[in-house]
Amino acid sequence: MAENYDLVVLGAGPGGYVAAIRAAQLGMKVAVVEKEKVGGVCLHKGCIPSKTLLRSAELYHDMKNSENYGIHVADVRLDMSQVQQRKQKVVSQLHKGVEHLLKKNKVDVYKGTGRILGPSIFSPMPGTISVEKSDNSESDMLVPRFVLIATGSRPRTLPGLEIDGRYVMNSDHALEMESLPKSIVIIGGGVIGIEWASMLNDFGVEVTVVEFADRILPFEDEDVSKEMARILKKRKVNILTGTKVLPESVTIQDGMVTLSAEKGNETVSLSAERVLVSVGRQANIEDIGLHNTSIKVEKGVIQVNEFMQTAESHIYAIGDVIGGYQLAHVASHEGILAVEHMAGLDVHPINPLHIPRCTYSRPEVGSIGLSEAEAKEKGYEVKVGKFPFRAVGKSLVFGETDGFIKMISDKKTDDLLGVHIIGPHATDLISEAGLAKVLDATAWEIAHAIHPHPTLSEVFGEVALAVDGEAIHAG
Repeated sequence: MAENYDLVVLGAGPGGYVAAIRAAQLGMKVAVVEKEKVGGVCLHKGCIPSKTLLRSAELYHDMKNSENYGIHVADVRLDMSQVQQRKQKVVSQLHKGVEHLLKKNKVDVYKGTGRILGPSIFSPMPGTISVEKSDNSESDMLVPRFVLIATGSRPRTLPGLEIDGRYVMNSDHALEMESLPKSIVIIGGGVIGIEWASMLNDFGVEVTVVEFADRILPFEDEDVSKEMARILKKRKVNILTGTKVLPESVTIQDGMVTLSAEKGNETVSLSAERVLVSVGRQANIEDIGLHNTSIKVEKGVIQVNEFMQTAESHIYAIGDVIGGYQLAHVASHEGILAVEHMAGLDVHPINPLHIPRCTYSRPEVGSIGLSEAEAKEKGYEVKVGKFPFRAVGKSLVFGETDGFIKMISDKKTDDLLGVHIIGPHATDLISEAGLAKVLDATAWEIAHAIHPHPTLSEVFGEVALAVDGEAIHAG
């Protein structure tokens, strides 16, 4: 028997479950279909578990260096099993929270794989959802007015490189490590690769990062990339940029993985106990029934308009399956936009220049808007302010003085074009720049907001003044 809904959401990650709750708030009858656990990759295999491990690594580093703060601690030991237990406790608590929110908002949850069917006796348009259960019991049939595809993504790999989950891992496998290797090669120096490099280095692992581009964090402002490379090298992380891994060269023998890579005209040989492949993520668009629709797929992602509609106007898609910024907070906002558009509300498309981006390494990175190079490529005449954390009292109190904040403005209009932070708590600080972008604030307006002392947020007031060469505490 078929069940009718206003909206059926495929996938209960941070895009899907947030969209479902918002739709329920708007009076819709809503169901979500999830083949694993509500909360999705972000909660169970991504954002939350990785940041929990990063926190343990950060604390371990601080405790080993506590004498710098006048605190002498003997016999500081790392118990990876307890680290994993804490990670799972955090994940479980949040998982229960998501289940509670869905239940509270009367969202029906179907466990299984949702597939879009073509026109049938249930509906003249494609969109009826068949929920196939893992126990092979009879499928549920859901007949919605609207469908929202939010099936997320999975780790990508290099063609020809076999992931065995033990010696050659992706991030899913690495999150479950009960013991740490002595050495690791991380293939990929993007956000995820750098977070793992920072974490494992703090845990005492010998780390090598291999990046194909000419710099790590290649999508960040070049000054940020250079500063991160400098700091990681100071921490004894080996970084190879402009280097291409040769997948066919990978061999495993006597508990060691060896591989070759091309750097310019040279061949580099690398060896470590483990290899972590971190080369991006791939959209989960297979086996969900897209072939029964007119939905367009290009370069492995679903094509949508500014309101998240696919070529089938009653079927929407959000999050990692549509490409762009594959970030949990983006998926959530896309989900809200999509269901409000379904409900006929007046909605505003998401401006990609208003999306904050974060890297949770040590130090952290937070950025929004255009880099200096991007701004110049777009024809802007720019004014650039830069201010170091070492000139801020709270940074010295924390004992974290590496890094800086960089602000880019349009010289003609004073419009804020971009803000880039590398330093302590950058991922929290970047929200001020996000609000400034939404409110169309200028550097002058940011400078004249009173920032309390002593706080890390003082870097905003100083860098805003620095845009016009007026920073008070500039050395």
